[in-house]
Amino acid sequence: MNPTAIMALFFLVILTAVSAIGYIAVARREEEEDPREALDLLVAGEPKAGGVRASFVGMLHSIGESMPSSESTRGATQKRLGLAGYRSAAAITSYFGLKYSSGAVIGFLFLVLALQKQSDAAAIVTALACGLGLGFLIPERFLDHLISSRNDRLRRALPPALDLLVMSLEAGQSLDQAMLLASRGLQKFSPDLSNELLTVYLETRASKSRAESIRHMAERNSESEIRKVCALLLDSDRFGSSLAPTLRQHSKYLRVRYRQKAQEAARKLTVKMVFPVFFLIFPAILVVTLGPAVLLLMRQLGTMFQ
Repeated sequence: MNPTAIMALFFLVILTAVSAIGYIAVARREEEEDPREALDLLVAGEPKAGGVRASFVGMLHSIGESMPSSESTRGATQKRLGLAGYRSAAAITSYFGLKYSSGAVIGFLFLVLALQKQSDAAAIVTALACGLGLGFLIPERFLDHLISSRNDRLRRALPPALDLLVMSLEAGQSLDQAMLLASRGLQKFSPDLSNELLTVYLETRASKSRAESIRHMAERNSESEIRKVCALLLDSDRFGSSLAPTLRQHSKYLRVRYRQKAQEAARKLTVKMVFPVFFLIFPAILVVTLGPAVLLLMRQLGTMFQ
């Protein structure tokens, strides 16, 4: 590379680093003002004016609107976004914009690297295709991580939610009112489960049957424990059995099961530590302990054979 290209590349790296630091500083200040702004931007679909993050989401939304996509792909993606907690019509457009943008950026980086290292046209095209494919796959893997994280948050918040429902039911409240009170109690501890319970309450108030609202809650989530609780509520509503003792027993069962999973993970840790100890720590110990002796032995043998 000539000196001009090196200076231009150095300028681009410095500009990117300064821009990233400035964006992080501005985003952190905006998070202090409104910690749930990122969720509101994707779920509400109405970007808040004047924010850096809102401008970025608006740009992704514009890119997603300009790119074509099939109805089957949009349906499957919409369902996965719903499992991650993003259920607005604008979320899927922003997601496709993110996929196209990441594919274009990583594909361009791979193309630049291929032009610098390779002169064969086939190798350059292959590098470009690999970059585009990698850029398209990164948002999908990140979405899988969001779905898994949300399921874990729902799973952890389920026993306290059942306790709140039991307290409300034993106090004489109806199931709908108990869900509303539990939603209010979980608003800061678990916003995801709070929104789910509030959605069930609002659907019931909007002339839907309670069974249909609970069934929709099971369909909106991929967490198996949430579906078990929904099935328990449906069975209780169908057969008219007492709900408070059943929920209390299920809450105890969940706590025992989570405790057993934690104990299982702790016992597996000793087996998992064998590989890093054997391949990373043990060689370092050998080098530190036997290294001086080996060097001394080599020096002595060298003087003997001179």
